[in-house]
Amino acid sequence: MRRLALVWALVCGAGLLRAEVKLPAVFADHMVLQRETAAAVWGWADPGEKVNAAGNWGATAEATATPEGTWRLALQTPAAGGPFTVTVKGAKNSIELKDVLSGEVWLCSGQSNMQMSVSSSKDAQAETAAAAFPQIRLLTVNRVTANEPQKDCPVQAWAECSPANVGGFSAAGFFFGRKLHQELKVPIGLINSSWGGTRIEAWTPWESQKADLQQDRDARDAQDKAYDPAKAKAAFEADRKAYTEWTQGGKQGKEPRRPRAPVQPRKDPNYPSNLFNAMINPLAPYALRGAIWYQGEANAGRGKAYRGQMERLIASWRQLWGSDFAVYFVQLPNYMAPWQKPVEESGWADLRESFMNTAKEVPHTGMAITIDIGEEKDIHPKNKQDVGDRLARMALKQTYGKTGFAWSGPVFKACEFRDGKARVTFDTGGAPLAAKGGGDLVGFALVGPDGPAVKAKAAIEGTDTVVVSAPEVPQPAMVYYAWANNPVGVNLANAEGLPASPFRFGALPQVAAPATPAPAK
Repeated sequence: MRRLALVWALVCGAGLLRAEVKLPAVFADHMVLQRETAAAVWGWADPGEKVNAAGNWGATAEATATPEGTWRLALQTPAAGGPFTVTVKGAKNSIELKDVLSGEVWLCSGQSNMQMSVSSSKDAQAETAAAAFPQIRLLTVNRVTANEPQKDCPVQAWAECSPANVGGFSAAGFFFGRKLHQELKVPIGLINSSWGGTRIEAWTPWESQKADLQQDRDARDAQDKAYDPAKAKAAFEADRKAYTEWTQGGKQGKEPRRPRAPVQPRKDPNYPSNLFNAMINPLAPYALRGAIWYQGEANAGRGKAYRGQMERLIASWRQLWGSDFAVYFVQLPNYMAPWQKPVEESGWADLRESFMNTAKEVPHTGMAITIDIGEEKDIHPKNKQDVGDRLARMALKQTYGKTGFAWSGPVFKACEFRDGKARVTFDTGGAPLAAKGGGDLVGFALVGPDGPAVKAKAAIEGTDTVVVSAPEVPQPAMVYYAWANNPVGVNLANAEGLPASPFRFGALPQVAAPATPAPAK
């Protein structure tokens, strides 16, 4: 034993077991570096080891590994183009990254409608066959969880966009990146980090939300301690059997609980911060131009809280990257049974309002309005082409300064109640207001001080104003537009056909409670 220990010491002393310089998985052949910036490059090495990075366009940078064995440097990237080579050298080894491009890099994140692949989208076969874009590069982060922030993550490595590999990539992300590539004429790098059925809380760092979620996490931790894999599996098999019998029997009677594969609570993707820890933190600080976000379905019913959660997620990601990068997101589309009343209070309407207010109030953000491209019976609408197009329009205008097109649908700006009418003005998104498809405007409602919501007439006045009225409401106190889960038929848009965002404005007067009589003496 003493002899083995001596041999081990001699080997280590001679440096034969020196750790090699390593890079996180996001650095690989075919990657895209954010152009014309001091791009972070980082990794691991022996404590005190000198690490040098060089791009064959003439840039070099050096760092010294910390006592913990980590290093980070900033490599100045060139103008858009390539292919280039990046070489990272340590004392023992060197890593050569080939076929590297310099261009625009975007992170694509969210739940199932971001995860939904090109092969599942509208016109999938034709879109896949036409997807030969060697200057668009794709990277997908594997779906994993972690209870603590990770430094690296498993990925499906960078690859040229081609018919052979685009089918499994995010459809919303691809169509967004394709439009940017076609308009900007530069390489585009897309990083897909998404997971279906997940809440925004899973994508947000713990420190920024623990004040609100400590009780939730404590409850999950208690469930974790009591978790019995055998019992969980048996319950799953029973649920699956009951659900299968109900389905095969013509769905008669009450629908049984849908089977859900057992997951240990602390490994659940919706355990607070699990996806941030495993699928976002390891990507930072890889240089980005911005991020696109399609999520919210899993937070339906908690729409009023979503405004604050969105700002918290955006602020924490920006802090992690050390960059005030752009964030563009998708307002949830129409879904479920078509509306039957002029106003239908709904979780999805509340969420749409939170998206709209976030875009108005948080700098360097924007919203793709999709109230016209959802599907009544499918929470995963196949039209991701328009989703990508509308996100890209926002980026082209706000991030890249392009003009000459409409970049958004109309968004509520202000309202004045006067002469028995509501005069609503809009930020029109770069084109005058219009009724999509012609005809009368559909989707407005008014509410008086003490009456129910009433379907209202609406007419466009000028380029940015809609005048709303209803004989039954001589003194309107609130105005609504498209306020329901599925406000099918609404048609306010701008002249380029981009739909208006649902909104509500106003406040009903508070009715004074009757005075409580003084007790008899």
